[in-house]
Amino acid sequence: MNKVLQPEGWAKPRGYSNGIEARGRQIYVGGQIGWNAECKFESDDLIQQIYMALRNSVDVVRAAGGGPEHIVRMTWYLVDKKEYVARLKEIGAVYREVMGKNYPAMSAIQVADLVEDEAKVEIEVTAVIPD
Repeated sequence: MNKVLQPEGWAKPRGYSNGIEARGRQIYVGGQIGWNAECKFESDDLIQQIYMALRNSVDVVRAAGGGPEHIVRMTWYLVDKKEYVARLKEIGAVYREVMGKNYPAMSAIQVADLVEDEAKVEIEVTAVIPD
């Protein structure tokens, strides 16, 4: 399936991988935010929005016949880095609830704002579903 790329001598990352090698059908998921299927926010809490954004991302991958285990790349756009860092333990719990123990290559970036005023996070993913 997917192979984690970990250069020799590097410290093991926590909650992500430095690189992933994968072969198969590539699925590119546009940025998902923390609202429901009706495009309505149910919460303004960062943790709940991350949970929904992750679920939305996995739902798109499932529409292609995949699951969270096929996600190989994530980019998180956050409006508040300090809140993200302060709540990493809670974020880890909802992450594992949705993603299991799949830790793709990942980046997190603080942005000035997101298009939807209520959004606190937007997550883009790439998945590779084996042929």
